[in-house]
Amino acid sequence: MDNEIQLISDGDGLAVIGNATDVERFLVSEGLSSRDLGLQRLKTVFDTGAALAQAGSEISANSGRWVKLTPKSALLVKKYGLRESSKTGLSTGIVKGHKGQIRGFVEFAKAPRSLLTNPAILANAGRIMAQVAMQQTMDEITDYLAVIDKKVDDVLRAQKDAVLARMIGVGFVIEEAMTIREKRSRVDEVTWSKVQTAPATIAETQAYALRQLDAVADEMESKTKIGDLAATAKEAEDRVREWLAVLARCFQLQDAIAVLELDRVLDVSPEQLNGHRLGLKAARADRLEHILRSTERLVARMNVAAGTANARVLLHPTKSPAVVQASNHVATGVHDFHGRLGLESGSRSPEARRWVDAAAEARDKALETGAKGVDVAKSLGIETLDRASLVKGKLSGGIAERARRRRGDERERDEEG
Repeated sequence: MDNEIQLISDGDGLAVIGNATDVERFLVSEGLSSRDLGLQRLKTVFDTGAALAQAGSEISANSGRWVKLTPKSALLVKKYGLRESSKTGLSTGIVKGHKGQIRGFVEFAKAPRSLLTNPAILANAGRIMAQVAMQQTMDEITDYLAVIDKKVDDVLRAQKDAVLARMIGVGFVIEEAMTIREKRSRVDEVTWSKVQTAPATIAETQAYALRQLDAVADEMESKTKIGDLAATAKEAEDRVREWLAVLARCFQLQDAIAVLELDRVLDVSPEQLNGHRLGLKAARADRLEHILRSTERLVARMNVAAGTANARVLLHPTKSPAVVQASNHVATGVHDFHGRLGLESGSRSPEARRWVDAAAEARDKALETGAKGVDVAKSLGIETLDRASLVKGKLSGGIAERARRRRGDERERDEEG
């Protein structure tokens, strides 16, 4: 088929494969941004045998782009009626047209020349898509750590805990393995042996960071006096920021390990590649769920603190807005953190999407509440001054009136005498 474009979705991203010009026209027509899929990585897997050589030549003739699934791009899966395979977990299909004009949908079963009728190629395409998606998140986290102006290594070095110190070393080893992978396009036994124990260290550090966030939530819950609440909320801003950075680094390293692991499985047990990819995806979702639960509890405690502060703003017109402002900063920081982990993606579970929506709503409400709290504090301050002036005026008037009465009484007594 001429001008055909092959589409694959794994729930996190969409692969668009075909002639480079056709792929570009298709992406432009749909208004989608993309990054290179790295389709050439497939060719290295199929370099022997006549059939495999043919697959390799077809791969070379095609271009591949990867699109992160968002609510907008996820609609393409429905728009073009991609069919999901219960075996691979991938949704696939082909669209074709002339000079970028898409005419209709063709199933893979009716397109025997498709690269993706080859189970091995399809499994490897799923691997590459997973790796590109994780690399995208890793890049997002790198940007996040730069934006918050506090590199995680600086945070870690300031700590005395052996758990965090070990993660610094693990990070160096993983980065070295990723560099070797880029140079060799595979992960051999020597490279894998360097990093295969890293997941335990990273998981330990992640658990430690989550406990620190839980501790912040507990402290916020335990404070009842506004003065104590204001001091704790202010301290929580910096602590939460730092521990979110540690969690981000953990997640980044875990994704890097998964990228290496998929290449290693391809090397030693290619028949298990698809199942392993699905297992890694499930494990990643579990990690996200742990993070969501902990940060959700933290934001909830900060919102309660903001509500308490607003309720007492009359008695504490300066400290109450400080609590609200700190709560706003924490809620916004958590929301941004989740965005960098990809939780805004339409590919996430309904539970995760509900939390992201709730976090955004909580942030907006907190910002609105905070603004109201500050306005209330200002208005109360002005009202207090107005009342004070009024009272002062009444007191002054009363004193003057009483003085006049006394003077009048004294004159009357003098005249009688």
